[in-house]
Amino acid sequence: MLAKSLVIFISVGILSGFLFGFYLLDIKNTNQLVFVEGSSISIVTEKSDFKKGEEIKILLVNSGTTPIIYPDSSYGLKISGLFGIMMYSPNVSHVVTTLNPKEEAVFFWDQMKNDKAPVLEGLYKISSNGIDPSGNSVERSITINIWK
Repeated sequence: MLAKSLVIFISVGILSGFLFGFYLLDIKNTNQLVFVEGSSISIVTEKSDFKKGEEIKILLVNSGTTPIIYPDSSYGLKISGLFGIMMYSPNVSHVVTTLNPKEEAVFFWDQMKNDKAPVLEGLYKISSNGIDPSGNSVERSITINIWK
């Protein structure tokens, strides 16, 4: 016969493991593209974990119902470390660019910094920042992992 306290501790452990699993499942949700009413940008990658040196395809999608205006041809794309240190931004031409609703722009990142040095393994933030026709800032960011 098992002691009451042992049964209680096992039950609490199983229940907390089950709840923590659902919590982690919600955090690791890779559904990056959600269409909404109003202004919205979505950043989509094929996956969230990449091998070192693997080319990363980044898709910027206007997932709203209003156009998004960018001051240059980079679509406001920036890749930084989690501490905010800028690693990469595309070469730009200073031409005002507009991303209309449901339009997309594709970028490929070879995991090289702007100075052509390879990035290290770790977590990186991909972000895009534009302006809607009302003058409001529209920003989105996602986090990716680069592993050996």
